[in-house]
Amino acid sequence: MEYRPDICIQEDPDVYPPSDDSILLIESLDVKQGEKVLEVGCGSGIVSIHCALNGCAVTSGDINPKAVELTRRNFEANRLSSDVVETDVYSAIEGRFDTIVFNLPYLPVDEEGLLAKAWSGGPDGLGPLPKLLEGAPEHLNEGGRVVVVVSSLMDGAALHELLDQYDYRVIGESRMFFEKLSVVEIRDFPYI
Repeated sequence: MEYRPDICIQEDPDVYPPSDDSILLIESLDVKQGEKVLEVGCGSGIVSIHCALNGCAVTSGDINPKAVELTRRNFEANRLSSDVVETDVYSAIEGRFDTIVFNLPYLPVDEEGLLAKAWSGGPDGLGPLPKLLEGAPEHLNEGGRVVVVVSSLMDGAALHELLDQYDYRVIGESRMFFEKLSVVEIRDFPYI
């Protein structure tokens, strides 16, 4: 997709703001008209809104109730609609999707607090990624995919051990002065 800096995105100090990783995810993600997309960890809703602008039916979820409210406001400000729910990964998600997107918390830190959940991926940086992949077959349409942002700061061995269970490929990369971010598309989930 093409990143559109002209869309209206309000921010909240208690919600992860649109950042370089958000833009990388948007620019790496290719979606089709009518595609059913679930964004887990929607934050401000910027990725979900880009998907909706490209004709997708979008469900957005976040564990942070302030992110849920902010995403709703941002959808309204852009005259778009989405089902926005408070959820811990899939806890409140119903239905099946063609694409599940998550700009997951990937920093290898173990911090507490609602806002810290947006970046704290625990000691290995994997955060909720194992839970996301484990639950994906119950929430994906046949042939569906999961698209996530990962970082070179994560425990590389743990990440590769997890991803090697699936068919995956890197669809976008960006080097920062202290890390490399990659957007990974994961497929080959058993259909349930």
